[in-house]
Amino acid sequence: MNNGARSTCLIAALVAVGVALAERPGWRQDAYARGGPSRDSAGVFDYYVLSLSWSPSYCASLGAARGDPQCARRFAFVLHGLWPQFERGWPQDCASPDHGFVPRPVAERMRDIMPSATLIFHAYRKHGTCSGLGVDGYFDLARQLFAKVRIPPRFQELVAERTTIAPGELIGEFVASNPGLAPAMIAVTCGGAGNRLREVRICFAKDGAFRACGENENQWRLCAAQRMYVPPVRAPSPRQGDAQRHSDGALTLPGPRDDRD
Repeated sequence: MNNGARSTCLIAALVAVGVALAERPGWRQDAYARGGPSRDSAGVFDYYVLSLSWSPSYCASLGAARGDPQCARRFAFVLHGLWPQFERGWPQDCASPDHGFVPRPVAERMRDIMPSATLIFHAYRKHGTCSGLGVDGYFDLARQLFAKVRIPPRFQELVAERTTIAPGELIGEFVASNPGLAPAMIAVTCGGAGNRLREVRICFAKDGAFRACGENENQWRLCAAQRMYVPPVRAPSPRQGDAQRHSDGALTLPGPRDDRD
């Protein structure tokens, strides 16, 4: 075979490989995760992550100092967000007919489980627009999945001052409390002083069933600590309570932000 023929065969082989990769499941996700040309399209993703934030950790580190109304109530786990995910990487800030706008009545009806309005607005603009469900459909699904997760009994209102737990132990308690949930379907995040518990992330298929998480929820990366400190649920101070009763600007106060900004 002469050099020209070899070159032609090589080019043909490379084209064939490129076509195969483009058609392979996950190729778009991999390209996006590397900052490749694939961009964010509403409804194009693989699964959801439901992120449950341990409110006492947020309030101990940032929220109380900010005067966040979330910290004026006895919250344990609250809804941090519902995030469309690729197997690797995630979409964000997708184009939508509503331009990421959350009507005030929608935000208000989520405040019982997602107590920071700033977080509500941010969650829909960055993540909810990529669900393809619209603002009502997105928050309705977020509430349904939040209600589906059974919080282990001792974390429904933890009051012990010196609670520590291994990430795997906490995962085991969630698995025991939720039939159908397996360790590969959940991850725990920690950080800050004493390796505080920050979040529990649970993965769902688009139909609402528990499913295995992708590479984003790598447990070693999210919390490599042997044990985590779990701050207790505390009664609000009088100053915080007064701020909640007298402030009419709650919808503009800062709340916990997505740590992947």
